[in-house]
Amino acid sequence: MRNIRLSVDDHVLEVVRRHAAERNSSVNALVREYLTSLADQQDRARSARERLSELSEKSPGHLGRKTWTRKDLYER
Repeated sequence: MRNIRLSVDDHVLEVVRRHAAERNSSVNALVREYLTSLADQQDRARSARERLSELSEKSPGHLGRKTWTRKDLYER
């Protein structure tokens, strides 16, 4: 695990320290949890995009020619 250094506004740090203390945690743990969650979310999004692309390529469907106009949609 690597250490990083962050610059944070004094007021923000004060609020976050209180938040961490209320949860029997530390600012370091909160930041680590947030960054881990962010990385996991990005991994899931990438996997979903890849899966969607795979399904799209395997799909037997086709779009065909557009048979409507924008005006047709508003008239409905």
